[in-house]
Amino acid sequence: MNLQELLPSYSKQPNANYMYRFTIFTPVYNRANTLERVFKSLEAQTFKDFELVIINDGSTDNSHNTIETLIKTATFPINYINNAKNKHKMACFFQAIHVAKGEFLLPFDSDDACVPEALELFNKEYTEIPEHLKPSISGVTCLCEDQNGNLVGKPFEKQPYYSNTFLSQREHLEATEKWGFTKTNVLKGIHINEAIFAKGYIPEGVIWEFIAKQGFQTKYVNHILRVYYLDTENAISIQNHKKDAFGMAIYSLCILNWFYSDYFMKYPTLFIKRILTLLRAAVFLDFRLNSYIKAINHKLLKTLFFLGWPFKKLLKNT
Repeated sequence: MNLQELLPSYSKQPNANYMYRFTIFTPVYNRANTLERVFKSLEAQTFKDFELVIINDGSTDNSHNTIETLIKTATFPINYINNAKNKHKMACFFQAIHVAKGEFLLPFDSDDACVPEALELFNKEYTEIPEHLKPSISGVTCLCEDQNGNLVGKPFEKQPYYSNTFLSQREHLEATEKWGFTKTNVLKGIHINEAIFAKGYIPEGVIWEFIAKQGFQTKYVNHILRVYYLDTENAISIQNHKKDAFGMAIYSLCILNWFYSDYFMKYPTLFIKRILTLLRAAVFLDFRLNSYIKAINHKLLKTLFFLGWPFKKLLKNT
């Protein structure tokens, strides 16, 4: 398997006519006990021009019956997809992109809530973007609070703030958990090798970093619109390096290949950390050294990875 072929590619899509302003995408895996808050949040929205695409990803609990019950009383349009087998969140995301009928796609996790004005304020913030900037803007991103009303992270220092995922993570390290929508046309232009979906968890950052690589910016705003629940019973609190190895290898290759030329001199520590993460992932994967060397584009990074290869097992538990 050629690792380079597993990285996404992009082709600009023609303008399309959409039925709704927003498509809300909710992936579900064993969340029967939290789904009601999703539906309540959407019922309460002051802005009604949206649909819900909800994908039950092979849940083994009562999620399917719960979704069917909630659909019966919902007052907004719903496209329900019930996957027989678990495909993982990234595969579900691309399912949602394929069927989305909204101009903007907004992921909304199955254990979260949002304020009633969320869609109204998202729409307002996009509408207020100067017309000459809109073609280069991929979406709008806001802040989150936890279930106790505490801001997660810190506000952005300036408003309006236009940046992208890669730079905003460097410039605003404490603006941690965020939430936002992306233009559906931009997402439809992303082509993913479906072979990666069979390998388990793939970080969503692959998509957001790829959009940044294409030159799109995001408008970041200080509205607190999403309620991010910190203590849900099946939340991931400890990273499993073995389980996540393939996804972290792909993500690391993306960062190393896409941003080295422009940002290595400014953020050298970032790239060294990504080399170390890739080496640690390699401990749990079956690819040979030559596969990684071929997949890394830049000579200096190839050399660093080669030099670290004999010592990679020392990183196994770090």
